[in-house]
Amino acid sequence: MLVVRNVEKAYPSAEGRIAVLDDVDLDLAAGTSLALTGESGSGKSTLLHLVAGLDAADRGDIRVAGLSLAGMNDAARARLRRDRIGLVFQQFNLIPSLDVAANLAFQARLAGRHDRDWAQHLAAALGLTPLLRRYPEQLSGGQQQRVAIGRALAARPGLILADEPTGNLDEATGDAVLGLMLDLVAQTGASLLMVTHSARLAGRLDRRLHLRAGRLAVPA
Repeated sequence: MLVVRNVEKAYPSAEGRIAVLDDVDLDLAAGTSLALTGESGSGKSTLLHLVAGLDAADRGDIRVAGLSLAGMNDAARARLRRDRIGLVFQQFNLIPSLDVAANLAFQARLAGRHDRDWAQHLAAALGLTPLLRRYPEQLSGGQQQRVAIGRALAARPGLILADEPTGNLDEATGDAVLGLMLDLVAQTGASLLMVTHSARLAGRLDRRLHLRAGRLAVPA
Protein backbone atom coordinates (compact mmCIF):
# COMPACT_ATOMS: atom_id res chain seq x y z
CA MET A 1 0.00 0.00 0.00
CA LEU A 2 2.86 2.39 0.80
CA VAL A 3 6.43 2.37 -0.51
CA VAL A 4 8.96 5.08 0.41
CA ARG A 5 12.36 4.96 -1.29
CA ASN A 6 15.47 7.11 -0.77
CA VAL A 7 13.42 10.08 0.42
CA GLU A 8 15.24 13.22 1.48
CA LYS A 9 13.86 16.53 2.74
CA ALA A 10 15.61 19.67 3.93
CA TYR A 11 14.42 23.14 4.89
CA PRO A 12 16.19 26.49 4.61
CA SER A 13 17.38 28.32 7.72
CA ALA A 14 19.58 31.29 8.55
CA GLU A 15 22.49 28.87 8.90
CA GLY A 16 21.76 27.12 5.60
CA ARG A 17 19.66 24.10 4.67
CA ILE A 18 18.79 21.73 7.52
CA ALA A 19 18.34 18.09 6.57
CA VAL A 20 15.22 16.60 8.18
CA LEU A 21 14.96 13.27 6.35
CA ASP A 22 18.01 11.44 5.01
CA ASP A 23 17.62 8.53 2.57
CA VAL A 24 14.47 7.15 4.20
CA ASP A 25 13.05 3.79 3.08
CA LEU A 26 9.75 2.39 4.34
CA ASP A 27 7.25 -0.28 3.31
CA LEU A 28 3.71 -0.75 4.61
CA ALA A 29 1.72 -3.72 3.38
CA ALA A 30 -2.03 -3.61 2.85
CA GLY A 31 -3.99 -4.24 6.03
CA THR A 32 -1.06 -3.71 8.41
CA SER A 33 -0.19 -0.97 10.89
CA LEU A 34 3.08 0.81 11.60
CA ALA A 35 3.99 3.22 14.40
CA LEU A 36 6.60 5.87 13.72
CA THR A 37 8.31 7.14 16.89
CA GLY A 38 11.05 9.67 17.53
CA GLU A 39 11.97 12.75 19.50
CA SER A 40 10.30 16.08 18.82
CA GLY A 41 11.77 17.57 15.67
CA SER A 42 13.05 14.22 14.39
CA GLY A 43 11.04 14.50 11.16
CA LYS A 44 8.09 12.22 11.97
CA SER A 45 5.41 14.70 10.94
CA THR A 46 7.45 15.79 7.94
CA LEU A 47 7.49 12.22 6.64
CA LEU A 48 3.77 11.86 7.23
CA HIS A 49 3.10 15.12 5.36
CA LEU A 50 5.20 13.93 2.42
CA VAL A 51 3.25 10.65 2.25
CA ALA A 52 0.00 12.64 2.35
CA GLY A 53 1.18 14.87 -0.49
CA LEU A 54 0.95 17.96 1.71
CA ASP A 55 4.59 18.69 0.86
CA ALA A 56 7.02 17.38 -1.77
CA ALA A 57 10.24 15.45 -1.16
CA ASP A 58 13.52 16.91 -2.39
CA ARG A 59 14.62 13.49 -3.60
CA GLY A 60 13.30 9.94 -3.75
CA ASP A 61 9.94 8.38 -4.49
CA ILE A 62 6.76 7.78 -2.52
CA ARG A 63 4.09 5.44 -3.89
CA VAL A 64 0.58 5.04 -2.49
CA ALA A 65 -1.36 2.08 -3.92
CA GLY A 66 1.15 2.00 -6.76
CA LEU A 67 0.78 5.70 -7.61
CA SER A 68 3.97 7.77 -7.48
CA LEU A 69 3.73 11.20 -5.88
CA ALA A 70 6.89 12.33 -7.69
CA GLY A 71 5.91 14.84 -10.34
CA MET A 72 2.29 15.16 -9.16
CA ASN A 73 1.01 18.72 -9.06
CA ASP A 74 -1.07 20.11 -6.20
CA ALA A 75 -4.36 19.11 -7.82
CA ALA A 76 -3.23 15.52 -8.39
CA ARG A 77 -2.00 15.20 -4.80
CA ALA A 78 -5.32 16.59 -3.56
CA ARG A 79 -7.17 13.94 -5.60
CA LEU A 80 -4.94 11.25 -4.11
CA ARG A 81 -5.79 12.42 -0.58
CA ARG A 82 -9.48 12.59 -1.41
CA ASP A 83 -9.68 9.16 -3.00
CA ARG A 84 -7.12 6.97 -1.26
CA ILE A 85 -5.97 8.50 2.06
CA GLY A 86 -7.69 9.23 5.36
CA LEU A 87 -6.05 11.80 7.63
CA VAL A 88 -6.31 12.09 11.42
CA PHE A 89 -4.39 14.88 13.13
CA GLN A 90 -3.75 15.94 16.72
CA GLN A 91 -5.84 19.01 15.96
CA PHE A 92 -9.27 17.69 15.11
CA ASN A 93 -9.81 19.98 12.07
CA LEU A 94 -13.58 19.58 12.05
CA ILE A 95 -15.69 22.05 10.09
CA PRO A 96 -17.38 24.28 12.70
CA SER A 97 -20.42 25.07 10.54
CA LEU A 98 -21.27 21.38 9.98
CA ASP A 99 -22.90 19.08 12.50
CA VAL A 100 -21.40 15.70 13.43
CA ALA A 101 -23.31 13.81 10.72
CA ALA A 102 -22.15 16.20 8.00
CA ASN A 103 -18.55 16.18 9.28
CA LEU A 104 -18.54 12.38 9.24
CA ALA A 105 -19.78 12.29 5.65
CA PHE A 106 -17.65 15.17 4.35
CA GLN A 107 -14.70 13.33 2.76
CA ALA A 108 -16.80 10.39 1.58
CA ARG A 109 -19.10 12.78 -0.27
CA LEU A 110 -16.12 14.55 -1.86
CA ALA A 111 -14.82 11.18 -3.03
CA GLY A 112 -18.26 10.17 -4.33
CA ARG A 113 -18.33 7.16 -2.00
CA HIS A 114 -20.81 8.11 0.71
CA ASP A 115 -22.43 4.95 2.08
CA ARG A 116 -25.25 5.68 4.51
CA ASP A 117 -25.15 2.22 6.12
CA TRP A 118 -21.40 2.40 6.67
CA ALA A 119 -21.71 5.94 8.06
CA GLN A 120 -24.35 4.74 10.51
CA HIS A 121 -22.11 1.82 11.52
CA LEU A 122 -19.18 4.20 12.11
CA ALA A 123 -21.34 6.54 14.20
CA ALA A 124 -22.58 3.65 16.34
CA ALA A 125 -19.11 2.09 16.76
CA LEU A 126 -17.65 5.45 17.76
CA GLY A 127 -20.47 6.25 20.20
CA LEU A 128 -21.59 9.23 18.12
CA THR A 129 -25.17 8.28 17.25
CA PRO A 130 -26.71 10.46 20.01
CA LEU A 131 -24.49 13.38 18.92
CA LEU A 132 -25.15 13.52 15.18
CA ARG A 133 -26.99 16.87 15.31
CA ARG A 134 -24.47 18.57 17.55
CA TYR A 135 -21.73 20.91 16.29
CA PRO A 136 -18.02 20.59 17.06
CA GLU A 137 -18.08 23.34 19.70
CA GLN A 138 -20.63 21.28 21.63
CA LEU A 139 -18.34 18.23 21.85
CA SER A 140 -15.54 17.19 24.19
CA GLY A 141 -12.03 16.66 22.83
CA GLY A 142 -12.47 12.89 22.81
CA GLN A 143 -15.79 13.19 20.97
CA GLN A 144 -14.25 15.51 18.37
CA GLN A 145 -11.39 13.10 17.75
CA ARG A 146 -13.85 10.23 17.30
CA VAL A 147 -15.63 12.34 14.65
CA ALA A 148 -12.27 12.97 12.95
CA ILE A 149 -11.55 9.23 12.91
CA GLY A 150 -14.98 8.46 11.49
CA ARG A 151 -14.54 11.10 8.78
CA ALA A 152 -11.17 9.59 7.80
CA LEU A 153 -12.69 6.10 7.51
CA ALA A 154 -16.03 7.00 5.91
CA ALA A 155 -14.74 6.76 2.34
CA ARG A 156 -12.98 3.45 3.09
CA PRO A 157 -9.52 4.68 2.02
CA GLY A 158 -6.69 2.21 1.59
CA LEU A 159 -4.29 4.19 3.77
CA ILE A 160 -4.88 6.00 7.08
CA LEU A 161 -2.28 8.54 8.23
CA ALA A 162 -2.55 9.57 11.89
CA ASP A 163 -0.31 12.26 13.40
CA GLU A 164 -0.35 12.07 17.24
CA PRO A 165 -4.10 11.30 17.13
CA THR A 166 -4.36 11.12 20.94
CA GLY A 167 -1.95 13.97 21.70
CA ASN A 168 -4.67 16.38 22.85
CA LEU A 169 -6.48 13.80 25.00
CA ASP A 170 -5.94 12.50 28.53
CA GLU A 171 -4.43 9.02 28.79
CA ALA A 172 -7.66 7.11 29.44
CA THR A 173 -9.57 8.88 26.66
CA GLY A 174 -6.61 8.53 24.30
CA ASP A 175 -6.35 4.80 24.93
CA ALA A 176 -10.07 4.35 24.26
CA VAL A 177 -9.98 6.44 21.09
CA LEU A 178 -6.94 4.58 19.76
CA GLY A 179 -8.64 1.26 20.44
CA LEU A 180 -11.68 2.35 18.45
CA MET A 181 -9.50 3.54 15.58
CA LEU A 182 -7.54 0.29 15.44
CA ASP A 183 -10.73 -1.80 15.47
CA LEU A 184 -12.32 0.20 12.67
CA VAL A 185 -9.16 0.32 10.56
CA ALA A 186 -9.01 -3.47 10.83
CA GLN A 187 -12.64 -3.70 9.70
CA THR A 188 -11.90 -1.73 6.53
CA GLY A 189 -8.69 -3.61 5.72
CA ALA A 190 -6.84 -0.29 5.47
CA SER A 191 -3.18 0.24 6.25
CA LEU A 192 -2.30 2.58 9.13
CA LEU A 193 0.79 4.75 9.55
CA MET A 194 0.69 6.50 12.93
CA VAL A 195 3.14 9.05 14.33
CA THR A 196 3.40 8.98 18.10
CA HIS A 197 5.90 9.94 20.79
CA SER A 198 4.54 7.17 23.04
CA ALA A 199 6.29 3.80 22.99
CA ARG A 200 3.33 2.39 24.92
CA LEU A 201 0.84 3.37 22.20
CA ALA A 202 3.26 2.34 19.46
CA GLY A 203 3.34 -1.12 20.97
CA ARG A 204 -0.34 -1.61 20.07
CA LEU A 205 0.43 -1.53 16.33
CA ASP A 206 1.85 -4.36 14.22
CA ARG A 207 5.31 -2.80 13.75
CA ARG A 208 7.34 0.09 15.05
CA LEU A 209 10.13 2.17 13.50
CA HIS A 210 12.12 4.93 15.19
CA LEU A 211 13.27 8.08 13.43
CA ARG A 212 16.54 9.58 14.64
CA ALA A 213 18.62 12.22 12.87
CA GLY A 214 16.51 11.79 9.75
CA ARG A 215 17.02 8.04 9.48
CA LEU A 216 14.70 5.15 10.29
CA ALA A 217 15.66 2.16 12.40
CA VAL A 218 13.94 -0.69 14.21
CA PRO A 219 13.94 0.28 17.93
CA ALA A 220 15.94 -1.88 20.30
